[in-house]
Amino acid sequence: MTFLHLSFYSAFTLSSLGLAFHRIHLISALLCLESMMLSMYMALSTWPIQTQTASPSLLPIMMLTFSACEAGIGLAMLVASSRTHGSDHLHNLNLLQC
Repeated sequence: MTFLHLSFYSAFTLSSLGLAFHRIHLISALLCLESMMLSMYMALSTWPIQTQTASPSLLPIMMLTFSACEAGIGLAMLVASSRTHGSDHLHNLNLLQC
């Protein structure tokens, strides 16, 4: 395993651990999800270089597009929840109250 693979795996693992254990605010959960997506994007974009293939793949571009859509939807949910509930604490959001 190269140092590059180790750094991508550790970034993804730290982001998932942050998402699992530090879920107080919605913005921190969104930042952890975004860092997970960015580490996957970086790993997929360097994959053709590591395997020495001539044709670049469209998968990293599609993942970056979905990541931007996810970030936009997440920020819209953050604004909507802060307007209705007054804060972005995740323990205030309950699906049974809607």
